[in-house]
Amino acid sequence: MISPVGLHRVLEPAGVLPQAAWRLDASPAIAPNEVRIRVERLNLDAASFRQLREKHGGDGARMRAEVLEIIGARGKMQNPVTGSGGMLIGTVEETGRRSPLGLRVGDRVATLVSLTLTPLAVADGLARWDGHSEQIPCDGHAILFARSIAAVLPADLHPELSLAALDVCGAPALTARVVERYVADRAREGDARPISVAVIGGAGKSGSLSLVAARRAGAARTVGVVPVAGERDALEAAGVADAVVVADARDPVALSTAVTTALRVPADVTVVCVDVPGCEHGAVLATADGGTVVFFSMATSFAAAALGAEGLAADVTMLVGNGYAPGHAEFALKLLRAEPGVRGLFEARLAAD
Repeated sequence: MISPVGLHRVLEPAGVLPQAAWRLDASPAIAPNEVRIRVERLNLDAASFRQLREKHGGDGARMRAEVLEIIGARGKMQNPVTGSGGMLIGTVEETGRRSPLGLRVGDRVATLVSLTLTPLAVADGLARWDGHSEQIPCDGHAILFARSIAAVLPADLHPELSLAALDVCGAPALTARVVERYVADRAREGDARPISVAVIGGAGKSGSLSLVAARRAGAARTVGVVPVAGERDALEAAGVADAVVVADARDPVALSTAVTTALRVPADVTVVCVDVPGCEHGAVLATADGGTVVFFSMATSFAAAALGAEGLAADVTMLVGNGYAPGHAEFALKLLRAEPGVRGLFEARLAAD
């Protein structure tokens, strides 16, 4: 039976969804409701890329070999340590007659679903990837299901720039939604207190977009938290946050102190956009009672977050950013076009890679 969520592509174990499967069928022949993409570039998520880079000491050949091994063994790109994958861009090569995605042969698209559930095969050995960038030039194919999501790449932005923004487009969309609700609730209650937002990992892709999304949604004061002085200088120059502080997000007291000092109060909303583990307790401690912590990091331990909040007697709502919100792709690209500071951060990151 051909499943709209790809159950027919699961090879083992039987009965689970593709994301939870150990191995997928990545054969190129498509079902009537599927689409085949000729892959041009993979984008590893930040947590997976960091783990691979640290494991292999930045040795590009060894990183390439492990990524190829993962894809070859599993029929998808899912880092077995982080559990995360990334996304890709490519050109629509064939569409099934019953595909509901509205894609046409020749469309250049970015997939907005994770590589952890996308059947994928590589044909070029990733020979053009040196291991220094999250973005991997690639020749291969990938399969989209009826319930997959993809966005046609805009003509006015370089594909690599679009890929970088679309990779994290769920973060600014959910950040805006959360902040808008706080603004509306306080206005309805006659509460004049301004909304304050902290973004941990503020100089990164998801972090910088979340900062400008929070500001546009009505946050009165924002602070970006970064780990090193170089990122502080870049974020300050971009002008996307009201304050920028340097703090180790793995040090709960230092992080909380930095945020509350910069905002003069704990944050109403704290958005976690880092690619290292161990930041859960600091995020909770930096957030006001009744506030919200949004976790967008695939390095997050949700057990640590929940048990840490309990141990701190912290009355906070904790949200898992699932990477999808209606209109999230268009929203991220709109911010990228409208905010020169954010675009500059993205372009500098791509140039450095």
